Amino acid sequence: MEEKIPVCPLFREIRPEEIPGLLRCLGAQRREYAKGETILAEGKPTDQLGVVLSGMAVIQSSDAWGNNSLLGHAGPGAVFAESYACLPGEPLRISVAAAEDTAVLLIRVGRILTACSHACAFHTQLARNLLTVCAAQNLRLSHRILHTRAKSIRGRLMSYFSECARRSGTNRFQLPYTRQQLADYLGVDRSAMCSELSRMQQDGLIRYHKKDFCLLETEPT
Repeated sequence: MEEKIPVCPLFREIRPEEIPGLLRCLGAQRREYAKGETILAEGKPTDQLGVVLSGMAVIQSSDAWGNNSLLGHAGPGAVFAESYACLPGEPLRISVAAAEDTAVLLIRVGRILTACSHACAFHTQLARNLLTVCAAQNLRLSHRILHTRAKSIRGRLMSYFSECARRSGTNRFQLPYTRQQLADYLGVDRSAMCSELSRMQQDGLIRYHKKDFCLLETEPT
């Protein structure tokens, strides 16, 4: 597999020229999905984690009435479903779908954790990296809990926007979500959220155009 792989935490400290051989050893499979197509279905177990090569995948869950809750997203280089892949037979409580035309690598976790007959040196490093990836995902889910802790829509938006600004290192950033996806992620009604965004702009807290946002440094007096 000679395709260029985006920077990915799963392959940290592994030289780029080693990755094609690594992927062959792991039996990685490249798959392409059209926008809206399911990559991993809720309720089914998986022994494979995914690495996004291009496009965007969204991770969501649904209740018995079909209401969706957006848990996160995965862009190029991001890993998804790693925790479930490490738990053989555990049904997924999430689904993963393509938010746009998306290409992914699917890798069996067992091939990462078990040294092959060739005793490839990268297996130990991959196992360490997988542990780091799982820990990072747990932190992301904890952040979502913090964002949805606020009772008001404004409080949830301000919490999430604050994290976006910290991650970008500036008060300007671009949202990875559509308005509906952002509402699902924060657990609020889309129309009510859009009205609140307009009020926050009128109050001088933010400026935005489509997905481009800017947090204003001071509140108006």
